[in-house]
Amino acid sequence: MVAGDDNTPGGRRRHARRVKIASLATHVPPRVMTNADLEKLVDTTDEWIRQRTGIVERHVVDPGVGTSDLIAPAAREAIAKAGLTPDDIGVIVVGTTTPDTVFPSTACLVQHKIGASRAWGFDLGAACSGFTYALTTAAELVATGSHRHALAVGADVMSSILDYQDRATCVLFGDGAGVAVVSPAAEDEPAIIDFSHEIDGSGGPALRLPAGGSLRPASHETVDQRMHYVHQDGHAVFRFAVRKTEEICRCILARNAIDADQLDLFVSHQANKRIIMSAAERLGLDAAKVVINIERYGNTTGATIPLALGDALADGRLKKGDLVLLASVGAGFTVGSVLLRWAF
Repeated sequence: MVAGDDNTPGGRRRHARRVKIASLATHVPPRVMTNADLEKLVDTTDEWIRQRTGIVERHVVDPGVGTSDLIAPAAREAIAKAGLTPDDIGVIVVGTTTPDTVFPSTACLVQHKIGASRAWGFDLGAACSGFTYALTTAAELVATGSHRHALAVGADVMSSILDYQDRATCVLFGDGAGVAVVSPAAEDEPAIIDFSHEIDGSGGPALRLPAGGSLRPASHETVDQRMHYVHQDGHAVFRFAVRKTEEICRCILARNAIDADQLDLFVSHQANKRIIMSAAERLGLDAAKVVINIERYGNTTGATIPLALGDALADGRLKKGDLVLLASVGAGFTVGSVLLRWAF
């Protein structure tokens, strides 16, 4: 990685070792919920959903399936693709908004399920920025030399916290998981270049799960008031996401003296097609360089970016050496970007 200035958000020290994404794998539950299925549950239409979000379908878990159950197969696949075994993994960083339980952490459950007997780990709460934050955290731990291989995870079972009586939110989300193996990069290998992250807590009320934490523990009142579901001010989130996606991208590109037209691929959090394209247009990006797959998965929160990267790899749009910019905006508000050269 290349450091930014010490007083720039996301800047990192200059003498750490170089780090790469060594492999990537994703997993979604087999059950598909289409817009037509949602028409039977709530007052909405396929046309309304497509026009406002770009979503056609999303994957949802069956009852009894947790976030760790989606992560585990993706983690095993990613480790195998990197030519490693679970015992090679030193740390697991799980970006999720929907942990299996408040405790133990989902990272603990994943560690046990995949047999990573030498790993420690933890969950990281950054909502839709979960993967960019987890990737940065895992990369920093590898860059210090304290670990050789780490798992960076973005995964959520959003269907577990959706109110299927609220047409404004239930149509937006799906379930999925993505896992990247983060490893040292040789001097001649493509590597992660830089990151820039921010938070703005003043935006917290715009997108939140009102109850279930220490402030409002579960009670008859919180359940009756449907406070354990996602609540969103869509207009406020849209405006912030468009503005901050552009700003964070310009920040990291300027810090590394890179013009937007030098990018090979732009992979933004898949919350809404209009948000992605508005930000891309403001950056002056060619639409051919923008990855959009929200029509197939909906907003899977922490999993959207790895799912988009996985699709770009499968389609041949993402190749070794490509200059890639990742960007995310999530509840909190959280804002994140990672600039990298693709390593495989």
